[in-house]
Amino acid sequence: MLENVFNKMFGLTDEKIIKRMRKTVEKINNMEPHFEKMSDEELKNMTNIFKDRLKNGETLDDILVEAFATAREAAKRLTRMRAYDVQLIGGMILHEGKIAEMKTGEGKTLMSIFPVYLNALTGNGVHVVTVNDYLAKRDRDTMSVIYSFLGLSSGVIIANLANGERRKAYNCDITYGTNNEFGFDYLRDNMVHDAKDKVQREHNYAIVDEVDSILIDEARTPLIISGAAEEVTEWYSNMAYVATKLKRSYKTEEIKDKKNTVIPDEDWEDYEVDEKAHTVTITDKGIKNVEKILGIENLYAPDYVELTHFLSQALKAKELFKRDKDYIINKKGEVIIVDEFTGRLMDGRRYSDGLHQAIEAKEHLKVAGENQTLATITLQNYFRMYEKLSGMTGTAKTEEEEFRQIYGLKVVVVPTNRPVIRVDKNDVIYQTERAKHKAIVKKITELFEKGQPVLVGTASIEHSEKLSSLLKKARIPHEILNAKYHEREAEIVAQAGRFKTVTIATNMAGRGTDIKLGGDADSLASKVSERGTDEYFEALDLYEKECKENREKVLNAGGLFILGTERHESRRIDNQLRGRAGRQGDPGVSEFYLSLEDELMRLFGGDRLKNVMKFLKIEEDEEIRNKSVTKSVENAQKRIESRNFGTRKSLIEFDDVNNKQREIIYKQRDQILYNDNLREVILDMLYDTVEDIVLNSEKDIEIIADKINEVYGYEIDFDMNSLSENDLIDKLYDELEKRFKLKIDVFGEEQFDKIEKYIMLEVLDNKWRDNLKDLNELREGINLQSYGQKNPVNEYKIVSSDVYNEMISSIKRDTTSFLLRIQPRK
Repeated sequence: MLENVFNKMFGLTDEKIIKRMRKTVEKINNMEPHFEKMSDEELKNMTNIFKDRLKNGETLDDILVEAFATAREAAKRLTRMRAYDVQLIGGMILHEGKIAEMKTGEGKTLMSIFPVYLNALTGNGVHVVTVNDYLAKRDRDTMSVIYSFLGLSSGVIIANLANGERRKAYNCDITYGTNNEFGFDYLRDNMVHDAKDKVQREHNYAIVDEVDSILIDEARTPLIISGAAEEVTEWYSNMAYVATKLKRSYKTEEIKDKKNTVIPDEDWEDYEVDEKAHTVTITDKGIKNVEKILGIENLYAPDYVELTHFLSQALKAKELFKRDKDYIINKKGEVIIVDEFTGRLMDGRRYSDGLHQAIEAKEHLKVAGENQTLATITLQNYFRMYEKLSGMTGTAKTEEEEFRQIYGLKVVVVPTNRPVIRVDKNDVIYQTERAKHKAIVKKITELFEKGQPVLVGTASIEHSEKLSSLLKKARIPHEILNAKYHEREAEIVAQAGRFKTVTIATNMAGRGTDIKLGGDADSLASKVSERGTDEYFEALDLYEKECKENREKVLNAGGLFILGTERHESRRIDNQLRGRAGRQGDPGVSEFYLSLEDELMRLFGGDRLKNVMKFLKIEEDEEIRNKSVTKSVENAQKRIESRNFGTRKSLIEFDDVNNKQREIIYKQRDQILYNDNLREVILDMLYDTVEDIVLNSEKDIEIIADKINEVYGYEIDFDMNSLSENDLIDKLYDELEKRFKLKIDVFGEEQFDKIEKYIMLEVLDNKWRDNLKDLNELREGINLQSYGQKNPVNEYKIVSSDVYNEMISSIKRDTTSFLLRIQPRK
């Protein structure tokens, strides 16, 4: 109440921003007649005019009105799409480095061309980031006709692209690609031995599509480039076998067989599973059973203590990671992670800390060797490198606090072009999953017979395929869309709004593609011919007529029906599903079907509700529509969201420490790569190392002599006792510098320059990899500090600083040692 009064008195911040931008839109609209009269050549030449104005001191804001008007006119001529006023507002929000929350179907792809065109005029590059290769290629191909017409180059970064092609794409004015490709290219660029092998240039401006999916959901997993480490893999298989012999401990009320009789607890107590915390803990009885199976006396003896790690991962793989939900096995026999939020396959990503190997062993596949981290960065720290960052999505406001805290991004809700008239019904709840599925099939059958298109949202591949088999039994024709059929997802989603169409989608796979009532004429026409050609427009005319007729039938049937088969742990994912209906003022309905056996309900109060239903003698097939139950589900979602935010915040707090080190190391790397004369740097390293040896030897002459001999192979042949500490440092440095210069004479100046660069990079890279391993181990152990009432992050900062200083010292020591000991090949 008070909040509403406050808002009426002072106005919402978003409203003030939109009000200010509407005035700019009015200016753009007033210029439209002028731009419509321009010839194609005059319109194209505007790009050169804008670039000249920028060179003469004007800013991007100074030319925004005319640049937006230019882009809108070009898009209108080439794609027959005239941007709505709200799309221009969205474009301004992106240009200002904010997140534009724009409802599904409002035209985010077209909206993005305005800030892209404007910012690309600087020549510093604009990156448009999408969630998968298909969308990156589709959006670039769709919009490249506009950019090309206006004299700007555009490229796309997708998987398996050669280095030369990547460099060419990054050097374009506009570059489309996925968050993974951009991030991994950055890491690879900082592993090259020749500056010419780098592909990226500066991080100027990025627009992140589906910004919540990329900067929040996927940001929980850092990007890691790994290399093989010398590790044994047979223990993963051994422990997978052991895990099959161990039994899970259940609460008494959970242990019931088909006859509903209680099974004694003592037969089920090898390990305990906490599904909420996502942990597995082995019991004392379980430890004894493991020792018995392996034929060892003490699992925690020094010789066997490492086996506890293999056992822990084997039990996690067995209990917490399910096939066709958390991962799939592809045709090559590889375990591919399924993104829990989008249902997409995460090719090239592996679970860390041996978990991936444990899953491979569980599934009786070839177990890949352990990996060593060669380079890593979180998505948070990668995207914070951009001078300006913005994003767009249909669902971001619920996560505004996280966007603000982590990225410094404000979320602005863009008004819809037409009012949303979708009806969002209360959740329907059943006691059992069987009763829920029965009701879902009945509802879909009713809708199908009426002709109303249905989009069915499921939480996993397993559930989507189960539902598909039930619909087949009911003889309901349908399309199934999940991570297994990724390549067809856009095609399926584009036509999901046609009359008598049923589509099953996993966690909104296919995001980024509009569901238009009656079908999408553009996607049908683009199969016939390339966009922009005469053949394309001929086909488009035919398909638009057919889709218009189909649309009328769908409108009469009630528009698109969204049927959610369970609630996701994030409200935002549920909102994404709902938002697929009701685009551009279309009618539509959304409704979620839940059961007390659903994972979210089971973990957060399902048993209590089940007891209430039994007490009230509610039949299994009887539906319940209760606001208090829906409220308890939303409260559970809020608790999980809060926990996940805490996890991501903790990840970034630790990685901020690593990031400072990474920035320094990568900066030093660039100095080596781009500097052809490293002699002065190496001699400074030599002096620092000699100084360290002398100062850390407690004035013991013998220790100094031994250390100098050990590091540089130089036996001291002068009297050290007569020299002061500073004089001794200078004398040792002079002697070693002479030997260093003799090496240059032996190899020749030009050859030795190359040797210096190679050795410096090799030592730096090896020490950085060792440092990453040390930091990872430190991070795993540092949380124990919380038991001593200490802040783990603060302790991590202190210890990691010592680890870093030691790494820097060892880089100097090993670099100079290699160079002074190197011998020409005979």
